[in-house]
Amino acid sequence: MSDTVAALAPTALPPAGRGVWRTLRRRPVFWVSAAVLAVLALIALAPSWFAGWFGHGDPRACDLTNSGRAPGGGHVFGTDVQGCDVYANVIYGTRASLTVGLLCTALALVVALVVGTLAGFYGGLLDRVIARLTDVFLGFPFLLGAVVVLTSIGTRSAVTVALVLALFSWPTMARLVRGSVRAVRNAPYVEAAQSMGLRDRRIIARYVLPNSIGPVLAIATTMVGGVIVSESTLTFLGLGLRSPSISWGLQLSSAQTYFQTSPHMLIFPSIFLTVTVLAMIALGDTLRDVLDPKGR
Repeated sequence: MSDTVAALAPTALPPAGRGVWRTLRRRPVFWVSAAVLAVLALIALAPSWFAGWFGHGDPRACDLTNSGRAPGGGHVFGTDVQGCDVYANVIYGTRASLTVGLLCTALALVVALVVGTLAGFYGGLLDRVIARLTDVFLGFPFLLGAVVVLTSIGTRSAVTVALVLALFSWPTMARLVRGSVRAVRNAPYVEAAQSMGLRDRRIIARYVLPNSIGPVLAIATTMVGGVIVSESTLTFLGLGLRSPSISWGLQLSSAQTYFQTSPHMLIFPSIFLTVTVLAMIALGDTLRDVLDPKGR
């Protein structure tokens, strides 16, 4: 029975391994962005090891006598207004920024897959109800909605900020999932599986999602960079993470008034933020092109 359905399925599924990997490994952008993100992931997992490369490596070891010191000596990125090592703070801030971006995207992706698949596969009244629900969330501007919710929250950790951003991130991906599922739900292999009496859950998991999830994964990868920027923006405005948390947004927020006298306080966190976002976007664009059959 399964062999019959598999014979009707496409020979090259969008998320399948060999064809996608063969195309990806020929693209230098993929290797560059993957290498950058791999290094950032290692920094987030072991910040103390990387922070110890230059200087003492403790972001909370501050000396007011070294306030705003330019790069040099034992401080390769200089010090901030409190005399803390900027390099150590940038390294330790990687974890919080990546945690918000990855956790928010993962949560939004899970909700989008569930909601979008149900709407796209079953249609009818369920589709209309879900469509109106997504319209309600899309009616709130992303950052404005996050500002409204965050102002009512007492403690703001990386997890709470990620949850709030995920609350306003899933509708766009849910619509994309719905469209992808609707494009394959009437495919011959899906109809064959239904005619053989397979359960909807098995059909969705084995035949529908594998053939519709490719574009969604590509968009999700790009979304991580956007979420990191949003977190930094909210923190810069004083509405995101708060001390004693360490993040790039907090560093940018504290450095804004000292740019003319101590520009290094703003430049180095901005470089890390920009490189991370560019790597995420480049990887997402590459995956989108590869997972799209027309782009192969």
